[in-house]
Amino acid sequence: MSTRIAFLKGHGTENDFVIVPDPENALDLSPAAVAALCDRRAGIGGDGVLHVVRSAAHPEAQGMAAEAEWFMDYRNGDGSVAEMCGNGVRVFARYLQHAGHAAEGDLAIATRAGVKTVHIAKDGDITVGMGRARLPEGDVTVTVGEHSWPARNVNMGNPHAVAFVADLAHAGDLYTAPPVSPAASYPDGVNVEFVVDRGPRHVAMRVHERGSGETRSCGTGACAVAVATARRDGTDPAVTGTPATYTVDVPGGRLVITERPDGEIEMTGPAVIVAEGEIDAEWLAHAFG
Repeated sequence: MSTRIAFLKGHGTENDFVIVPDPENALDLSPAAVAALCDRRAGIGGDGVLHVVRSAAHPEAQGMAAEAEWFMDYRNGDGSVAEMCGNGVRVFARYLQHAGHAAEGDLAIATRAGVKTVHIAKDGDITVGMGRARLPEGDVTVTVGEHSWPARNVNMGNPHAVAFVADLAHAGDLYTAPPVSPAASYPDGVNVEFVVDRGPRHVAMRVHERGSGETRSCGTGACAVAVATARRDGTDPAVTGTPATYTVDVPGGRLVITERPDGEIEMTGPAVIVAEGEIDAEWLAHAFG
């Protein structure tokens, strides 16, 4: 391993990431190293790491290399591996543009949840094809303190429990994962969204992200919220034959989610690169040690 490593810092609606370019997959990013990078006091700080690898160089992505040159090897802030991160895909695309690997227009990015189609617009916003939602059967309940709510089980390539509440403050501090029952519904943990109405087809949310705690935004969570809200409102596009578009406010900004009658979901929002640099060699050796 090189004694030094380049990094960038970026965010999408303030869901922030440490970006680690590693085209040939030469780095062994252990969970401890990822957690050290994401530490906001002793490291660089971030909700997760975007490990940028050519698909052909990563064993989990080689089968997607013909469709997508680049693989988003995404890690949560605690070092655990995640299937997908919607804000992360937009920031990943912005990095590829920043580095000269992509231009305005369409590109494909490989993820553990499959190949995602991305469009980089001239106005700066990035739209991601997020695929279709799955709605597993069974009742789910979310509890915070003395409050409990029924929740909608939505899978966006990663698991979500969406609860509609009267006040976002009812979600509590979200430092720890809110209990969700039955636990068997989410054997690998779950992202939990708390949602309030703001107006016609306009909601706001807070989220506890599995492996990261409360974050300023969650792209897959915003998609799950839009899907759950459409079902609640009776605007399921598969039933109405008309696309359903929802504005979803998150603590870090605003995302626009559209679900089409064929079930495909698109998410549009900003993505920003804020800094780039090099990790100190001595600190790196300690973090990876």
